[in-house]
Amino acid sequence: MIGLKLCPFAHAVYASGGVRLKVSDERTAAGLLEELGGELRYLHEASPADCETTLLIHPWVLNDFVEFNEFLEICDATVEELDLTGELQVASFHPQYQFAGTAADDLGNFTNRSPYPTLHLLREASVERALDGVEDPASIYEENIRRLHQIGLAGWRALWK
Repeated sequence: MIGLKLCPFAHAVYASGGVRLKVSDERTAAGLLEELGGELRYLHEASPADCETTLLIHPWVLNDFVEFNEFLEICDATVEELDLTGELQVASFHPQYQFAGTAADDLGNFTNRSPYPTLHLLREASVERALDGVEDPASIYEENIRRLHQIGLAGWRALWK
């Protein structure tokens, strides 16, 4: 993500130590949901100077992409139940991430691929601040696709070895 500059904002947050990496030991979706609630509360209460964003990596649960994708609705409902709508949001990454209407090996899917299923907890104010300096936010995705096409599917696979 950072090395390929797929997120133009990730490097600064990572370099400043503002990324919390939480690897879950949970083995069930129910356990992960409970942990997600705790991580959302933690991020909400933490100073942005101490923790800007959280990656909740969960290697033992929701390895099936369809189940993972369905779980995202529960994530959004949890944000709402905690009264954090408009403050926090959950983005998603998965080893088999696939946008609707695309082939599994479509390079566009690789913008959201990760070694393990991951929920990315973001502060909406931070996202808005980062996008304020971008003339055309849609161009970020388009540039990501261009970069991925430059390295190609074989190049991407080589990065994962």
